[in-house]
Amino acid sequence: METFLQLLSGIAWSIVYIECIRKGFKDKTYAMPLYALGLNIAWETIYTIHDLSTKIELQAFVNLAWMCLDAVIVYTYFKFGRKEFPENGRKYFVPFSILSFVVCVMFQFAFFLSFDALPAAQYSAFAQNAAMSIMFVIMLFRRNSTKGQSLTIAIAKWIGTLAPTLLMTVVWDFSPYIFIMGVICSIFDILYIVLLWKFRKAR
Repeated sequence: METFLQLLSGIAWSIVYIECIRKGFKDKTYAMPLYALGLNIAWETIYTIHDLSTKIELQAFVNLAWMCLDAVIVYTYFKFGRKEFPENGRKYFVPFSILSFVVCVMFQFAFFLSFDALPAAQYSAFAQNAAMSIMFVIMLFRRNSTKGQSLTIAIAKWIGTLAPTLLMTVVWDFSPYIFIMGVICSIFDILYIVLLWKFRKAR
């Protein structure tokens, strides 16, 4: 069961990133909200470097692959994102975006410095996933369309987070933090799936 849930999560999140890249280029936009993207690539970078320098395990290479995929999503953000920035602030698009990525690195690094590597990775990953789930719903309403979004992304993201939630609360010792964050993620992930379905049917 443990291996199954780990593989399920890894495959589901890989689908999320690949579909974000596909939809980004197809719809000429970015498919992941700015701070979700920043927190994601910061997490992957920190723990890829840490894991590859301390222990050579499969997860380190999975994180590396995710980091490379997220780097392409970052490219779509900078290529297409300016036109979605508020018109009166578009000249600040690049510096604001760079500052946002730096803040995301600082946020993730704060977890890394405050806890041992494994709980830091777990706690920060679930915190960012809860925020990401909320940000996807906000992006749907802000765009008022399914541009850069798909049910594939929505469902795979839900499964990709649900699997480690079950792993860390049912298979492993129960973690109240992971359970609460996992419930928050599932609430907003399911809400996003339902809303996205309704948006698609309405158009």
